[in-house]
Amino acid sequence: MATYFTLNTGAKIPSVGLGTWQAAPGVVGEAVVAAVKAGYRHIDCARIYGNEKEIGIALKKLFDEDVVKRDDLFITSKLWCGDHSPEDVPEALNNTLADLQLDYINLYLIHWPFRIKKGSSIKPENFLQPDIPATWQAMEKLFDSGKARAIGVSNFSCKKLTDLLEIARVPPAVNQVECHPFWKQTKLHALCQSKGVHLSAYSPLGSPGSTWMKGNNIMEHPVIVSTAEKLGKTPGQVILRWGLQSNHSVLPKSTSEARIKQNLDIFDFSIPEDLFSQFSTIQQTRLLRGDFIVGPESVYKTVEDLWDGEI
Repeated sequence: MATYFTLNTGAKIPSVGLGTWQAAPGVVGEAVVAAVKAGYRHIDCARIYGNEKEIGIALKKLFDEDVVKRDDLFITSKLWCGDHSPEDVPEALNNTLADLQLDYINLYLIHWPFRIKKGSSIKPENFLQPDIPATWQAMEKLFDSGKARAIGVSNFSCKKLTDLLEIARVPPAVNQVECHPFWKQTKLHALCQSKGVHLSAYSPLGSPGSTWMKGNNIMEHPVIVSTAEKLGKTPGQVILRWGLQSNHSVLPKSTSEARIKQNLDIFDFSIPEDLFSQFSTIQQTRLLRGDFIVGPESVYKTVEDLWDGEI
């Protein structure tokens, strides 16, 4: 199993990256240092996570101490919903680059297909009509400039991705979405593969730290537990390995050094076909439904609207 996937730009995206969502300030920097020292080469960031400045300090430390060179790392960040206006897109990336102390980002994603007033919070009075084609044109200019070596999207349904592909001059390199054995994204996976878009999985372990998510007990599922026992691996390692064997990269989040190392230790085994096929029996349920951007005042009246029925 390769440690990288190749994007439509020719760049290589590491198959395992460190997620930093819900990684608290004060610990996220240490987690990044531990991850890079353990062998991670992809760090997944976002402006809205509120921790890019601390990650930037950690990256500078790693570079200054010659632990790794900038060109060895793949850094992702995301454009927040309040920065969708074409004139705000380059400013948003510049702010991210300043906080991360970098000259360029390897991958820049539209975080959600949703828009709010600049500098505001997600409340109905701040909702605006998205204009994805206009936002994407601004993203393409960042790609042209070299400040974003690749551009893509996150949380795009099959329909939204297809609509974007029809008008894009630079096709998205990545669609980063929730993906794990409880939500396999089979239809989206097939579309991405047919169009040369790489699918990258956030919350690949089901986001066990998010206690508010219902049914979030992926690692306790009998199929996963029994597979782990048979292979002498942890349930988490089996789930991440399932992701790689499903041909997508995975972005597990952890701030525990032991767990960070464990999540990368998935290249010395594979799930045999007879066990892999049992994953198809797992009932499917989307955990992160996006309810926070759905409602009467939103462009998305229902969760079905947001995901175009893929729910």
